[in-house]
Amino acid sequence: MAVPPESIESSSAPPPDRDAEPTGLVVLVEPGDRIHFLDWGWSGTPTADGVLLVHGLSSTAWSWTPVARRVRARVHTVAMDLRGHGLSDAPTAGFDPPTLAADVVAVAEGSSLLGWPGGPAAPDRVVLAGHGFGAIVAAWAAETLGDRCAALVMVDGGFENFRESTGLEPDEFLRGLDEPPEILASMEAFLADRRGFDPVTWDADQERAARATVVETAAGRVVPTTRPHVLEACVRAMFEYDPVEVLSRVEASIVLLVGPENEEGSRGPALDRLIAKLAAAGRPAPLVSKFPMDGHNLMRYRPAEVTAAILGTG
Repeated sequence: MAVPPESIESSSAPPPDRDAEPTGLVVLVEPGDRIHFLDWGWSGTPTADGVLLVHGLSSTAWSWTPVARRVRARVHTVAMDLRGHGLSDAPTAGFDPPTLAADVVAVAEGSSLLGWPGGPAAPDRVVLAGHGFGAIVAAWAAETLGDRCAALVMVDGGFENFRESTGLEPDEFLRGLDEPPEILASMEAFLADRRGFDPVTWDADQERAARATVVETAAGRVVPTTRPHVLEACVRAMFEYDPVEVLSRVEASIVLLVGPENEEGSRGPALDRLIAKLAAAGRPAPLVSKFPMDGHNLMRYRPAEVTAAILGTG
């Protein structure tokens, strides 16, 4: 069932807590890799299952800040750095679906969003929300968690088979991710490019999120913090993802927030195919809301609506 953005916006999303600052923590996973996360905590008494936020490709936990500032008003909120991103370790292996899913579960348990066998009392379920590639990782984690996942919120990602919708192979897709040299010429040029996506929504939180994705060199240029081997491994995993196969095994309710159509006009048909195939498999239809006039980063452009969608799952 599709729901227009106005219906989500009419839900009462809390205002952002501008004074809130998260605590940075790490959890150790086998064989000793550190996965970093931002614990935003909560204000007052949590009213529903806690929320774990998973960022997209080449991004970090800071991309979720506009949403985290709102969601924490109702529930315990945590945003993680995927392995190879942000302040998490970047090993040469571990970018396969089971390992990425296990990282999410480890953060959920390590942050006390979820309890674990033999551990202290903690909630039994968690809401997973992912953006872009993070929606795919969240889907793998939701499948792993089974009934321990209360809901899966997929923000402009996770509903496409990339080979079908793009007609590309991973190597071709990777070449399209390269930043123009002039954008990486300086931090000023890089931030100006990111600000230019939508000057109205640019603020200190957006600048911090942008800065977290690059490192300034001694020569004044900037380079992405996501290393080439990480980017390649994640893209290859993304191209192996079959949304019907994975989502048909997810026990939790699914919410899809879909951004603009691509140049090929393939995203709409991909969504229709997914819904039809899930119905044929006897799975409940996901709740779908479309934002055709906004960019991919709906956390930046539609934070209240994303928040309302997440809190509406509880």
